[in-house]
Amino acid sequence: MQCTLRTPEQAMHAAHAEHTAPQTALGEISSRISDLDKWRKIFSFCGREGSQTAPQGPAGCGHGAVGTRGAAEPRVPPAEPQQAGRPIPMDMATALRTLLLGNASRTFSQDWAGAHFRFREPRSDLAYALEAEKGGTRAIVMAVQANIIKYLLFVRNTEHTHLERLCKISQKEQGEALAAALADSLWAAGDGRRATVCLLTAATHCSPPAGYKADSFTERIHLFEFPEKAAAQEFIFDHIGCFRDEGSHGLILFLYSLLFSRTLERVREELCAATPHLLECSSGNVSCMQALLLLVLAGRTQPGQRSEVGFLRWGGEEAEHRLSPVGSMLKTPKFPIWLCSINGTHSVLFGTNQLLLSDWKMEHVFHLYFYNGQHKQTRTAHLTIEGHCEATSSPGRRAPSLEMAIRTKWPGAAVGWNGTQPFF
Repeated sequence: MQCTLRTPEQAMHAAHAEHTAPQTALGEISSRISDLDKWRKIFSFCGREGSQTAPQGPAGCGHGAVGTRGAAEPRVPPAEPQQAGRPIPMDMATALRTLLLGNASRTFSQDWAGAHFRFREPRSDLAYALEAEKGGTRAIVMAVQANIIKYLLFVRNTEHTHLERLCKISQKEQGEALAAALADSLWAAGDGRRATVCLLTAATHCSPPAGYKADSFTERIHLFEFPEKAAAQEFIFDHIGCFRDEGSHGLILFLYSLLFSRTLERVREELCAATPHLLECSSGNVSCMQALLLLVLAGRTQPGQRSEVGFLRWGGEEAEHRLSPVGSMLKTPKFPIWLCSINGTHSVLFGTNQLLLSDWKMEHVFHLYFYNGQHKQTRTAHLTIEGHCEATSSPGRRAPSLEMAIRTKWPGAAVGWNGTQPFF
């Protein structure tokens, strides 16, 4: 499938206009031939000429199949350079990698470089769900998952109700949900005034400076800036394969987009001395700092005003005493959706009743749902919560960690698992 990048101006215009009628088959062929001719033009960046042959774009920048594990099909190159945004300067690439990893000489591990957003089967019990691999990337995937659930349950117009809003979605609707979730984070990071989207071009145009270790994709970034959320969201959807296809580096592209939407300078100002960078590298593993998760969820690295999606954490009594507490603003978001960090593993807890957090009477008995991102989970776990009671435990019984995380929001709550094996 063709992946054609459009200028921000074209995207903004498209966000307000209706789609035109489909071209005839002959017109489509002529258009593609014309595009290929344009890609063969000679261009120059950083004083060096590009190739006269059509450049090879990244795998997947269109509306390809969703949820597949196989290699992406060969695709038409993503853009002619004149329409590819502005290339990232090497000093900015250095600052970007330093802000994430602490040092520009460090590169992403294989699991991070290969991470992208992959859905489960459409029109299934978990059609809304992203698959999350083990390791540090899981935290980012689950944070984006929370925004996807928010869009599908409370934003998207549909005739379906409750969990049907999550299950009865097609491949195209999965792509729309992902585009909306990513755009939400970028727009929040830009304080509701701007969003920056990072995509890859075919080749590196500048030589890396001393102290910078090339990783084959950071140096290929082009930045697209949007002053309207609708235009940014449509642009992302038009190139959704650049975030969800195998080999796309989609997760890292999203993080880069997030940082540029916030601006590198502002993120540095918000970080405290104890958190000089956003990813922690230890013994070959790369994990997310809480500041980065808050940036995905709320558009800023420090908790402040009430966010749309919340955060709960449980790591055991000793760990909770050692870590800084999760504030009430994060425990009580605008929508009943929480990213959960449970013993260092991330998952999503959510409800379908938007009134849950605004009407205390709803908290007597209510229902929550849980998804942990693991491939072995085949359906959404259903929990029944009695919020205004003092739960008692049998002597010697170990309470599941998910129950303990729930009680950080509703102390003493009784949790019924409705036949699901408890998650420890």
